[in-house]
Amino acid sequence: MNNRCLNCDRAIEANFCSNCGQTAATHRYSLKHFFIHDFIHGIFHFDNGFLYTMKELFTRPGHSVREYIEGRRAKHFNYFATVIIVLTINYFLSKFTKVDLQNVLNQESVSGLSKVIKDYSKFVTFIVIPFNALMSYLIFKKSGQNYTENLVLNIFLLAAVVSLRFFITFTLILTDDSSTILTVNLLFVILIFLYTIIFFYQYFSVYHYNKIELVLRVIIIATLFIITKQGLNTIINTIGLRYLN
Repeated sequence: MNNRCLNCDRAIEANFCSNCGQTAATHRYSLKHFFIHDFIHGIFHFDNGFLYTMKELFTRPGHSVREYIEGRRAKHFNYFATVIIVLTINYFLSKFTKVDLQNVLNQESVSGLSKVIKDYSKFVTFIVIPFNALMSYLIFKKSGQNYTENLVLNIFLLAAVVSLRFFITFTLILTDDSSTILTVNLLFVILIFLYTIIFFYQYFSVYHYNKIELVLRVIIIATLFIITKQGLNTIINTIGLRYLN
């Protein structure tokens, strides 16, 4: 057992740090812990630290998530709990929108996608995570991060992306003007691309990558995320058109 607290570096003489309260039993992530502990814990037991976690995701996203995965978790909200809360808030706000975004985009070809998103929104949101985690695991394999740790960091990334999506939701609440909505949607896509680059650059900045190599890798991962999302949208749209319309 590590005799020093991973959160504040104080010596530990019991099961919890006497200085910050973090448990001494921190560990590397595994699939067993991911599903049995964090999934159940994240849904049914919300800890303190949601606002702190959100602040960290928008001030030092990659650094804070890396620290969480390394074991400094006392101040942070559980990653499952974080993404569930922001999804719930966004779902609640979407009930007050004046117009549907897909209608504004005027894409008849995505009618099947709209149907699936409407009926299975949480499933559609989470389905991209395993693919993103696999890509980040392969692209940054030299860092030594395992696949499950990449799942965790991508769930945190999802929480931030859904939070940024509030800008579109609020726009749809305030106006039904197509040009305004299209402009905000374009800005949202650009913002997500830039945020993803910053997130991964910060996260992997302490590992064995020179700056040019790291910049290239984070641009590649951000681009692949967009391509993967579009590919999954096409598949889901086909399923929706064939089986749900």
